[in-house]
Amino acid sequence: MNNNKIIVAIDTPEEERLIELLNDLNPDLCMIKIGSILFNSLGRRSFDLVADKGFNIFFDIKFHDIPNTVAHSILSFKGYPINLLTVHISGGINMLTRAREAAHAINAKIIGVSLLTSLDQKDVERVFFNDIQKVADNLFNLAKEANLDGVVCSAYELKHAMTNFPNLLKIVPGIRLTSNNDDQKRVMSAVEALNLGANHLVIGRPITESKYPNTELEKILETL
Repeated sequence: MNNNKIIVAIDTPEEERLIELLNDLNPDLCMIKIGSILFNSLGRRSFDLVADKGFNIFFDIKFHDIPNTVAHSILSFKGYPINLLTVHISGGINMLTRAREAAHAINAKIIGVSLLTSLDQKDVERVFFNDIQKVADNLFNLAKEANLDGVVCSAYELKHAMTNFPNLLKIVPGIRLTSNNDDQKRVMSAVEALNLGANHLVIGRPITESKYPNTELEKILETL
């Protein structure tokens, strides 16, 4: 059985680089995230390339539009090997309900994105006029009301999510192995996030920018 604790984010626009990484990584040790960079560059071919190597797919496209548009967009992916796909919870209950129905119709689990890990308290106050925890709580409540399968959240919201929404899958980005100076602000180590209740960890650059990506992946798994 696949060990899907780690989802490797391959954020490259280059098909050659994608193939190099897929050839190096072990599909028994991780899932692959297809996000906007990869999908906008290679389109639906990216699904075939990833699936042909035996990987499960996390389609992190973050749908966010009116309910009808989101539902039909999701349904257009029928027949593609998508295990998990994302929508922004802030799209509202009607959008989330339609998205869930559409995702389940194509045999995918629907995951709601709460607050991006690139946002800090000042950013959240300017956009939502409230503090991070209260906004996260409201978004989690929406996800539960819409019967989503899971949420994407920072590790800092995990404790509350575990207490109040234990049945939701919890996918955590912003995992860092060392101190960093990149665009992620609310970050945490892999071990800390798992101890707080994360089901899946999204890790990109620490693995994909390594000289030996699968060796780095194996090292991370050993620490878990």
